[in-house]
Amino acid sequence: MNDEQLLRYSRQILLPEVDLSGQQVLLKSNVLIIGLGGLGSPAALYLGGAGVGSLTLVDDDAVDLSNLQRQIAHGQNDLSRNKAESASDSVLALNSGLKVKAVPYRLRNEDLKLQVSLADVVVDATDNFESRFEINEACINLRKPLVSGSAIRMEGQIAVFDNSGGGPCYRCVYASGGDDSNLNCVENGVLAPVVGVIGAMLALETVKLILGIGSSLNSRLLLLDGKLMNWSEVKILKNRTCPACSEA
Repeated sequence: MNDEQLLRYSRQILLPEVDLSGQQVLLKSNVLIIGLGGLGSPAALYLGGAGVGSLTLVDDDAVDLSNLQRQIAHGQNDLSRNKAESASDSVLALNSGLKVKAVPYRLRNEDLKLQVSLADVVVDATDNFESRFEINEACINLRKPLVSGSAIRMEGQIAVFDNSGGGPCYRCVYASGGDDSNLNCVENGVLAPVVGVIGAMLALETVKLILGIGSSLNSRLLLLDGKLMNWSEVKILKNRTCPACSEA
């Protein structure tokens, strides 16, 4: 680690849970973020700022004016640009010493498996069950930890799935998926800071997993009611008939 890096990350290095050795671990880590909207934007910026050495950012969507209310990795000059490429530029503007790869198309099948296999942690910041189920299955098969979040209206939620074997997976919570319109900001609306809170927590849980510090949200679903400013927690149990992770 050079002098510039020592200064840049000095406030983290001061933490006994991180120290110099932990910062070096972060610099050698690789995180895959799928979805660079309201959740993925703050997650990418905070992980880049924290010094996660390699980030792979995936999104096939383009920046729209209605996104700018909450998707802080994009600006007015990025309108009509691909979100993965726009977010990549924003992360590099914050920390040019990182390796940031933009994937401007949806990952499917073998491409998804390849990128998941290269990652230390996968962050799911997508907004539909089809994508979430595909990401979840890839993480199960490759035994990669998955950090998943969502936000709508004035509510948010976040969970961690270890996927090392034996524990619950994302689909244990949402076995049948349901109506994607329930996750759609276009139909339901969303208050801007809510996605910022959940997105920052995605980054926090990711850093904790990489460093092996604290107590993660593994097998726990944390729920935010932003209107009442109330947090609640639900224990996630393994579904023995889960279509994704059960032996049956």
